[in-house]
Amino acid sequence: MKSTLSLLMIAGTLALSGCASTPEQPKQTKTVYHINLGLDQASNGLRNIRNHLAADPTAKITVVTHALGVDFLLDGAKDKNGNPYQIIVEDLVSKGVDFRVCNFTLTSRKIDPQRVIPEAKIVPSGVAEVGKLQTYEGYAYLKP
Repeated sequence: MKSTLSLLMIAGTLALSGCASTPEQPKQTKTVYHINLGLDQASNGLRNIRNHLAADPTAKITVVTHALGVDFLLDGAKDKNGNPYQIIVEDLVSKGVDFRVCNFTLTSRKIDPQRVIPEAKIVPSGVAEVGKLQTYEGYAYLKP
């Protein structure tokens, strides 16, 4: 009888402890935006990123560029309305967005790395960077 009562008490305690919930910590979303098609795609991507951050200010966003996608991160680059991209990039960097430029692209297109704006980091390979972020760091992939 005592063992049955003990088992019932243990079972009750376990059942009640299962009802107690601990608040789950909010998870930070991590997203890589892949830009490789030129200035129109860059403009769309920057708009998407602003909207993304407006909806989720804690999101961790990394922009990876290669091929024609690096052009908006070069000194003096302007959108079709003549607005400098660097101002938008500076604003997004202040909100935690990272910008990365493919060194293979710079080399193959004979672009002096000194032309890359200071807010952007040069990485060995843009596509390898996208793969690394997805595989090892859990980033979701978006291509504007």
